[in-house]
This record gives sequence, C-alpha cells and structure tokens, in this order.
Amino acid sequence: MIALNTNKITPFDQKVKQPLTKQQITVLQINLGRRCNLACNHCHVEASPKRTEELSPEICQQLLEVINRFPQIETVDLTGGAPEMNYGFNPLVEAARQAKKEVIVRSNLTIFFEEGFEELPEYFAKNQLRVIASLPCYLEDNVDKQRGKGVYNASIRAIQKLNQLGYGDDPSLILDLVYNPPIPSNKKFSLTPDQINLQQDYKTFLKENFDIKFNQLFTITNLPIGRIKSYLQNKQLYDSYLQFLESHYNPKTIEHIMCRNQLSIDYLGNIYDCDFNQMENIPATLPNGEPITVETLLNIDNLDVINDIKTANYCYGCTAGSGSSCGGSLI
Repeated sequence: MIALNTNKITPFDQKVKQPLTKQQITVLQINLGRRCNLACNHCHVEASPKRTEELSPEICQQLLEVINRFPQIETVDLTGGAPEMNYGFNPLVEAARQAKKEVIVRSNLTIFFEEGFEELPEYFAKNQLRVIASLPCYLEDNVDKQRGKGVYNASIRAIQKLNQLGYGDDPSLILDLVYNPPIPSNKKFSLTPDQINLQQDYKTFLKENFDIKFNQLFTITNLPIGRIKSYLQNKQLYDSYLQFLESHYNPKTIEHIMCRNQLSIDYLGNIYDCDFNQMENIPATLPNGEPITVETLLNIDNLDVINDIKTANYCYGCTAGSGSSCGGSLI
C-alpha cells in the first residue's frame, strides 16, 4: 500500500491536459427514477423505498421518439432506483426491442419477490433483456452488509430463477453480475481486484454451492458521490480517497471510458455525459453553454451535439488502475 501525501488533488481536466471529446453516441442510459425496494449503502443514486421521483408520461413519450428516430442507437440501458418499479419501464423496453436495440436492465434481483413484480423473470426472457445485476461479493455476509439483511439469499434465488429460464446458457439471454468493493472505513484503500481472476472465483463458488451460471463479472470502483461521498466525508476520508484514486490514474483508460459514446438521461429529461455527472448535477451542454434536454435533441434532430465532456475529480475513479465503467474494467 502506498503512502498518501497531503498535497492538493490535481484537477482532473489538468491531469488529462486536453478536453475529452464525444464520439458518436451509440448508448442511451436512462435513469427512470429514484424508487427502489432497497436502500444500499453504496448507492450513488441514493435510491430507496421512500423516494418517489420517476419518469413522467411526457418525458417517456419523448424518449420513445428518440429510440425510434435514431438508428445509431445500439443499446438502451435502463437503470434507477429499481428501473422495473418506475414509470415507463415496459414501454421503453418494448419500443427498443421492436427497434432491434440491445436493452440492458440493471436489476437488483430482489425486486422479483416484491408484490406485483413476480413475473419479471419471464418478462426479461421473453424480451431477451440483458440483465446486469448487483452481487457485490459471492459471500453472504459481505453482500448483506452493503445491501441489507436477506439480500444475498434473495439474489441467489433470483439468479437460479433466471438460470431456469435459460439465462447463462442461451446466448440471447445474457446475465452479468457486478462486484463493488466494500466502502473504505480507513486509509487502507485498494482498487478493485483483477476482473478476470475474480470472475473465475465467482463462477467456481456459485456453481459449486448453488449450481448458478452467469456470463461476465464486472468490477466497478466506488466513486465518491452519493451515499459513499457522505460516508467518506463523515469519516474524514474523502480527500484521501480522491488522492488515492489520482495516484493510480492510468492514461490508457481514457480512450475507453463510457462517457465517450453515451448519453445519460434523468427522469426529468435532462442530458448528462454520464450517470455520475447526473447524480452530481453537472449537465451536458451545447457549445454555447446551453444545457441539453431530450427535447433539445429532438428539435435539433441530432444526438451528436456535445463537443467536450464535462469532468470532475471523481473521474479519477473511472480512470484508476484498470479503469471502471458500467461495463466493468476498461483495459
């Protein structure tokens, strides 16, 4: 473990030395709202059962038009909260699949056992949704500490249900799992483990103990925003953690970071470069500085309207070590 100095953090844009520019947009990541059946302590969205914010019918209609109008969109990535609980989930799924787009649902799995959502596994399989599910460890104690008592066992049952429907076997039914490291409680920070090696550990343990199959494991670094930011600040670890991430900055990750070809859209129809900027309320803008909305894209009739990506110091979390994104490590 390297020693940390107390120097100020180098602003991320100075570290990169040149503006990050957008490539052609191929991914729409849509946050449907903050409603969730869980309140995980690592949730940067700060979702919970008490939150009520969700997509409106008006914004949903605009998103349906975007999906149908722009053939360059390859993937529609639905998140939340629990995306399945928020308005617009089914219409967006069905429109995107009708338009031959890949649809990702970022599911917490436990939603399958909530009243009114019991048919979700069959719905996922019928529409060939790619499921990316949080399972921050393959051991019960670690998962329940992060996500709540009983979440591990419910998640295992949910994965077994998906396996019964063909997920993990059928090449059209993809199930990926997500590893999040524990939130640091002291200055002994660490990066995520090697993704390939940890994936094999997951596969071996889950197969031997639960006869579970899945496709890929994604390792995702904890970025210091949302609940994690509040926790680190309370423990007086926030600056130290940012310094740690900066000390592991890897310029080779820059070409692959997810904000290059993605638009992040909130439930109000505002556009951001990534989900993390969305949570920190740093909107994407036109070259003249005007914030962008879904309505803006429709009026201009163009998805490729952003020149420079907005960055902040937490971007070190995406560019440290092997890098981190919604699709796991970058290099």
